[in-house]
Amino acid sequence: MLTVHHLGKSQSERIVWLCEELRIPYTLQTYTRRADNMLSPPELRALHPIGSAPVITDGEVLLAESGAIMDYVIARHGGGRLALPPDHADYPHYLYWLHFANGSLQPAMGRRMMIGRLQLPPEHPMRAMMEERLDRQLRLLDARVAAVPWLAGEDFTAADIMMGFPLTTMRYFAPLDLGPYAGILAYLQRIAARPGYQRAMAKGDPGMPLLLT
Repeated sequence: MLTVHHLGKSQSERIVWLCEELRIPYTLQTYTRRADNMLSPPELRALHPIGSAPVITDGEVLLAESGAIMDYVIARHGGGRLALPPDHADYPHYLYWLHFANGSLQPAMGRRMMIGRLQLPPEHPMRAMMEERLDRQLRLLDARVAAVPWLAGEDFTAADIMMGFPLTTMRYFAPLDLGPYAGILAYLQRIAARPGYQRAMAKGDPGMPLLLT
């Protein structure tokens, strides 16, 4: 049986959401962050050497990294659903945006968060550079989702599931004003309307206000 090991307020919400969209059977094992430092509790850290979520177990399989888990679950349990095949016209878009969240947007948000914690003055060149880089990425994303309903085009895919976390829950840790990006705000409302997303968040993080505006 596929088990999703989910840490509250973390990237593992993606895997819960994926399973709900695919409507596949799975067991949800939830963990609570430590009160003293907001990191993973010992029982989750003992599960996998990386010591963080997401992690899945599936029989003898133990796998971490949300992108890798996404591919695994789609291939092994989802019959290829929510991924586009290589011969699909929108396959390049699917690939690009599938990897954009963890490859570009989240690192930029993380660097901005760390610079903020260092309390660098607004005029510091490093701070200005990070702000400009993040804005470029958000403007690119904003233009994409203003032009098409979903990142790959007309079809909702795993790329949208990957993108959801940095635009929503990650903002608990890295506050970000999305007011200037009307396309992204409209995109988040499309995500919020999906029953699979609603079920996933209710199961994985019940009672947590969702940052969808």
